[in-house]
Amino acid sequence: MHLGQIAALTPDKPAVIMAGSGEVITFRELDEESNRLAQLLRAEGLRPGDHVAFMLENHRSFLAIAWAAQRSGLYYTAISSRLQPDELAYIIGNCGARVFISSTRLEEVAVAVADRTPGVKLRLMLDGTAPGFESYEARIAAYPPTPIEDECEGVDMLYSSGTTGRPKGVKPALSQAPMGTPGVLYQLVSFLFQPDEASVYLSPAPLYHAAPLRYCLTFHRFGSTVVVMERFDPEEALRAIERYRVTHSQWVPTMFIRMLKLPDETRAAHDLSSLRYAVHAAAPCPVEVKERMISWWGPVLHEYYAGTEGNCFVYADSPAWLAHPGTVGRPLVGEIHVCDEEGNELPPGRTGTLYFAGGPEFIYHDDPDKTASSRDPLGRGWTTLGDVGYVDEEGFLYLTDRLSYMIISGGVNIYPQEAENLLAVHPKVADVAVIGVPDAEMGEAVKAVVQPTTPEDAGPELERELIEHCREHLAHYKCPRSIDFRAELPRHPTGKLYKRLLKDEYWK
Repeated sequence: MHLGQIAALTPDKPAVIMAGSGEVITFRELDEESNRLAQLLRAEGLRPGDHVAFMLENHRSFLAIAWAAQRSGLYYTAISSRLQPDELAYIIGNCGARVFISSTRLEEVAVAVADRTPGVKLRLMLDGTAPGFESYEARIAAYPPTPIEDECEGVDMLYSSGTTGRPKGVKPALSQAPMGTPGVLYQLVSFLFQPDEASVYLSPAPLYHAAPLRYCLTFHRFGSTVVVMERFDPEEALRAIERYRVTHSQWVPTMFIRMLKLPDETRAAHDLSSLRYAVHAAAPCPVEVKERMISWWGPVLHEYYAGTEGNCFVYADSPAWLAHPGTVGRPLVGEIHVCDEEGNELPPGRTGTLYFAGGPEFIYHDDPDKTASSRDPLGRGWTTLGDVGYVDEEGFLYLTDRLSYMIISGGVNIYPQEAENLLAVHPKVADVAVIGVPDAEMGEAVKAVVQPTTPEDAGPELERELIEHCREHLAHYKCPRSIDFRAELPRHPTGKLYKRLLKDEYWK
């Protein structure tokens, strides 16, 4: 099934409910808006394989825009609404977007990159206009709400983490299959979570992330209603479950922690009995947190390990997890191979780099070196996300580390090289490393360890100056929350930083 078919069957059924305002978008309205935009995109010359990018908050039109690109056979890139102009311009240019869509809430950043993204031929602004942008609403209103003649399946091209300081576009193959052709995620969701037209799916996270975006569209294919939170709030999330009788939901561990910190009487005040599936991923969940969540919500927690790259899908329901605390499950897509640094396979219980065989192919857009580094060194066609872990004798996977030293804070991947690159060229910095340190709420917090050029400068004033320097150029969540000063950083005579030694000091 796909959006057009669902709209024909249940036109007045809610497709999207905005949890904060209570606004309802029916399947007819969602279908018609996405059709109008698809018609506009074709009129502007976009054909299957071309590219659309959009940077939005959790806007009422977010999913209509995604559906328009999906049914037009396009690549589409949803971009974080928290990025600074340098980062935004890079992604728009790198993905090759010919159309860029944003909203007046993000006007300042969107307008700032207009003259730095010459490949964009059409810029649309929701909720008003801005210099260099046309009104989204006015432009699509000129086109019919009927499907384009050559509908076919598109695919998202989202940006994943990397160790070189720049996010990497994960470019899957574009099938251009007939609209409604079931993909791997549709089949997995159908098998594991059994949604139907009576299901209500709650999405409390930003929709520009891979899982919320993909799952919202997938649940629509079953005729399910999607409830979108404009922003996450722990009590509002509980209220939304009760108010909309949510059956399915998706979380990151930080959300669990914040809900568990609510007063007992607040947590007990909400009827959560409708909830049958609470899916979580994006970061390891502390064992104690998950035990408390299962005790509170019942055995409805379902965990998976996967990546934007789509090369694997490892899954554990509550009974499996309770029998193997700390596991992220067993593979449903991709066969796990744990290897040493030379690529030799390791036995159960031994920790090594995780490779997967049999999953879909992927490449990192315009980055052959990164693509090559994701393949196993012995040429067997296995791929890795750069994670380290082990499997037990029963085949359950446990994650133990990140090869790339990527920081996962509140379920969001942060590339430390970006902040390191900024600080390294600051005149008051002689040497720097950015690492993730333990944080009870966020999982990890970003910390910079700095060797100042002048030792006497070390202190709160320089700390504030360097953090502010980062915030002028990067999204704030990527910037250090604190800075420690050292006389020198541990380096090999060749110049290689022993970041592991540095990080171990904070994780002991």
